[in-house]
Amino acid sequence: MAAGKMLFLAVALVMGPTAAPTGQTQNPFPGAARPPGLTIEVLDSMTRLPGGLSALPMPPIPRQNPQTQAKVELGRMLFFDRRISRDYSMSCASCHDPVKAYSDGRATAVGMCQMNLTRRSPSLLNSAYNSMQFWDGRASSLEGQALQPMLAASEMGMENGKALLARLQKVPEYLRRFNEAFGEEINVQDIRRAIAAFERTLVTLDSAFDRYAGGDKGALTEQQKRGLILFIGKGSCTQCHNGPNFTDNKFHSPGLLPGPQKDLDPGRFAISKRPADRHAFKTPSLRSASQESRFMHNGSITTLAEVIEFYDQGGGQGAKSNLLFKLQLTAAEKEDLLAFLHALAGHVRDDDHSWGNGRK
Repeated sequence: MAAGKMLFLAVALVMGPTAAPTGQTQNPFPGAARPPGLTIEVLDSMTRLPGGLSALPMPPIPRQNPQTQAKVELGRMLFFDRRISRDYSMSCASCHDPVKAYSDGRATAVGMCQMNLTRRSPSLLNSAYNSMQFWDGRASSLEGQALQPMLAASEMGMENGKALLARLQKVPEYLRRFNEAFGEEINVQDIRRAIAAFERTLVTLDSAFDRYAGGDKGALTEQQKRGLILFIGKGSCTQCHNGPNFTDNKFHSPGLLPGPQKDLDPGRFAISKRPADRHAFKTPSLRSASQESRFMHNGSITTLAEVIEFYDQGGGQGAKSNLLFKLQLTAAEKEDLLAFLHALAGHVRDDDHSWGNGRK
């Protein structure tokens, strides 16, 4: 069978019904027998996977901020430096710890004076592929994201850009490194560029899934392959978690999340002012999910198994995305899906920045 026809057949077999334009999407065949699904044999023979799932490409590099070794090392120094916070107590790594998949393992982040914030620190792994940053998408690039936590009063608390510059200009090593990386004195724009350049190295290109998608059909176990079939089929996960980075970079409301208190966070609505974006949050990549210990924008779910259970029930109560409906997964299917999510985990290549000559 030709690859194109095989892909069409596979999609027809595994993809569920499309979502209704408004309201909660319901399973239109609640008692019907499940149609014959995609087999592992057919899965292994496919050259393209449904949902645009594929191995990660090299990250896009903006023309106005090409990667250089000097720039990346400067960004790394800034990222781990506590001098960029008002009271010298915090660095970027305080909330984005390499040991914790560049998150912090907390339900929600902790800012200045140990203030509990309202959102979980998202992992920075593979954020280079995101078209929007933060849970509410208020920054469109890593450069746009870089300084916001430093200048936020509740986070790192620097008074303004001038105060940040004055702090760094007192450090001889920074004077030298900025000159080496940019050929000019320290300025706010180059601080953004350096940190963004470092964050673009936080990519995980070596997961079992990447090897499988690249042609090594033995890279996934039989259980993980069953989980992949569920991911693109009965689980309907690719409705939101699609593409190489397993995110649509869009905003969805999951409904009421677990916990004793009602979540009043307006989500994307605070930025867009569109009523449809109320309580909607950016779809996170799943590539680092098995390396994290908290989930959802407010950290209210503590295990991936509980995340699967939450979505198997059609998400939370109340207003939510019309892409959510009860999945009716069996216990064995939930285990298979969890096994596949573990196959997405990879590691950062710390000392190899040679890939960074690409252009966007």
